[in-house]
Amino acid sequence: MSKRLFEKIALVGVGLIGSSLARVICREKLAGHIAIATRSAETLKRAEELKLGDGYSTDAKEAVRGADLIIVSVPVGTSGAVAEEIAPALKKGAILTDVGSTKASVIAQMQSFVPEGVHFIPGHPLAGTEKSGPDAGFAELFENRWCIFTPLEGTDSAALEKLSEFWRRCGSDIDTMDPQHHDMTLAIVSHLPHIIAYNIVGTADDMETVTKSKVIKYSASGFRDFTRLAASDPTMWRDVCLHNRDAILEMLARFSEDLASLQRAIRWGEGDKLFDLFTRTRAIRRSIVEAGQDIDAPDFGRHAVGHPQVVQ
Repeated sequence: MSKRLFEKIALVGVGLIGSSLARVICREKLAGHIAIATRSAETLKRAEELKLGDGYSTDAKEAVRGADLIIVSVPVGTSGAVAEEIAPALKKGAILTDVGSTKASVIAQMQSFVPEGVHFIPGHPLAGTEKSGPDAGFAELFENRWCIFTPLEGTDSAALEKLSEFWRRCGSDIDTMDPQHHDMTLAIVSHLPHIIAYNIVGTADDMETVTKSKVIKYSASGFRDFTRLAASDPTMWRDVCLHNRDAILEMLARFSEDLASLQRAIRWGEGDKLFDLFTRTRAIRRSIVEAGQDIDAPDFGRHAVGHPQVVQ
């Protein structure tokens, strides 16, 4: 039998990530008690119907009371408010972490509210789908995915190792980064692709010469893959854009420069330049498959797996 890591884990937020955590914690028997908190009574009721935890509350402060591990899984823009709310109920020695896609902003919002003796270790599992809500979660979400920590100076090594072991038993590989480096890296590998997808889908919708029915009719092409990204939770991505603004703007500027270069190559018929670019990017796709971050199967493996395709 798996060794229990924590007596009580509190999940503040029970969307895709929170509900997936609840499922894998239960499956791996990582805690004796799972407490779930969310502001929405309707969402909380659904979490209880799905039997995701052992205790349910719309009061996050009550849910975290006595917890050994607290995982904040809310839009990054509300991280500070949650930290302020739960701070008085956090017990000494507890580990407080989050799953936000931006780290410098989350640290700035949360750190000042963390009581002395509580181990605050910011984290980010690079896993997700375009779905949201407690029904969207599945226990396999984190398997063979990275979980990145951005530990603060003076972080307790034992607490960091215990949290690392927790994520390893959820199926993840572990890495650590400086918060600013994390935010710049995620701006290009996650945030920018989503922004481009939202923009392309919006452009297609605005085109007077392409009706919505035709967009749907022909979406078996590359456009379909953009619509999958663009279906992601709008609240989450609004907050990501606002709270990783500088890194995203820098990546957008670099992308715009490269796009202008591509535009010139197309305009002037520079076939060699186009071929070299497409060859280089094809090799990157192959390296992603070789690294185990996707599978090389027809239709991007959509019919080769039993759960939604993972996006980071």
